[in-house]
Amino acid sequence: MNTSYKFYLGLITVVASLGGLLFGFDMAVISGVLPFVRKQFDLSALQEGWFVSSALVGCIVGVAFSGDLSDRLGRKKLLFLSAFLFLISAVGCALVHSLTWLIIFRLIGGVGVGIASIVVPLYLSEIAPAHVRGRLVTCYQLAITVGILLAYITNSVLLSHSEANITSVSSSLFNLVYVTEVWRGMFSIGTILALLFLVGLFFVPESPRWLMRKGLVSEGMLILQKINNDQEVPASSAIVVADDLESGTYRELFSPRLRKALLLGILLPLFSQLSGINAIIYYGPSILNDAGIALSNSFLGQIIFGVANLVFTFVAIWKVDDWGRRPLYLVGTLGATISLVITGVFFYLGMTTSVFLIISMTLFLACFAFSIGPLKFVVASEIFPTNIRGKAMGLSIMVMWVADTIMGQLTPVLLREAGSAATFWVFGFFCFIAFITVYKLLPETKGKSLEEIEKFWVDK
Repeated sequence: MNTSYKFYLGLITVVASLGGLLFGFDMAVISGVLPFVRKQFDLSALQEGWFVSSALVGCIVGVAFSGDLSDRLGRKKLLFLSAFLFLISAVGCALVHSLTWLIIFRLIGGVGVGIASIVVPLYLSEIAPAHVRGRLVTCYQLAITVGILLAYITNSVLLSHSEANITSVSSSLFNLVYVTEVWRGMFSIGTILALLFLVGLFFVPESPRWLMRKGLVSEGMLILQKINNDQEVPASSAIVVADDLESGTYRELFSPRLRKALLLGILLPLFSQLSGINAIIYYGPSILNDAGIALSNSFLGQIIFGVANLVFTFVAIWKVDDWGRRPLYLVGTLGATISLVITGVFFYLGMTTSVFLIISMTLFLACFAFSIGPLKFVVASEIFPTNIRGKAMGLSIMVMWVADTIMGQLTPVLLREAGSAATFWVFGFFCFIAFITVYKLLPETKGKSLEEIEKFWVDK
């Protein structure tokens, strides 16, 4: 692949991955915003829960319609819609003066997140050459982790700025947003990211496979030729014939020949949430603090967790197209199982102030970051036929968000009623079930075109 091909493909990947960056930022910015909003609006426990979870409700709404709509209207139009909703949400959250409107704009942002969570990996899988498809789709997960860290960093910087200038007397909008009510400034950073996403989309093409399925074969082939070496361009007839095998209905999605693919598309995102990742990311400091580790050290532990999550996502990007999806998944799920069991043992034995507790939890995050986390998007985006891929991805990501919601509610209950040791053992059990599922069901797809993967299911 020469330099011009690499540059164009790199531009597409960066722009599309901005959807993941906004995803991570939107989910994490709330950690800095919540204490200020709680105090300013005197939130009850119920109001606080609704404020935090409103974006998640929006995600589920976005997922519910975007899969089918992307099959009808195209991937790029849905990406534009996602960017526009992000922008509206960020501006609205920074400027509104009532809790009701704040929640409404959080819901709008959540819809944008839901759309991006389906369409970005879907778009990247359809536009990527076969030999780097896993790497490009994994960039979406990398962008999510970067967005999370970016939210933490900007929250901290804005808070420091606010504390340094709180004595200044000014009635300007800038002073309101970035000093006296700094939570507005935290939200406002999202407008910059959303604008970058929105503008960048003007410079990337529609999915070539979607175009060809709609009869625009020459236009689709032109895009494929621009992002591939000539010898890597799938024959247009292969793509069209492959798409003709499906009518694009949910009935076909549940047909016997796609049953195993559908099972993988549902179980992998389900297990990603049942693995306990939310317990570490969202409740990590609380767990460590309750275990007797000083709060300052608990937050240091969270930083270590975040860095491990980011660094080991690069391992997935580095090796997913060399080693393959299946080996990474097997090593990652087995490693996650072992590290979670060991973490539970440390809690059970009362070794909660030991550095080995941090190490075992960090090892889990490392295993999650190069396997369970990113590969669910890679696999789900490539195992379904093109003309039904949007619907299938919608169902797959819907399972992820619903499981995310359930685990967000159950994790505090498990920690309180069963204790930390039993909670981590439960998570380890589900990681082991994920290992068995991958071993039994997941075929290797590295280096195969989407049409070759589809033919595999037909032959089976």
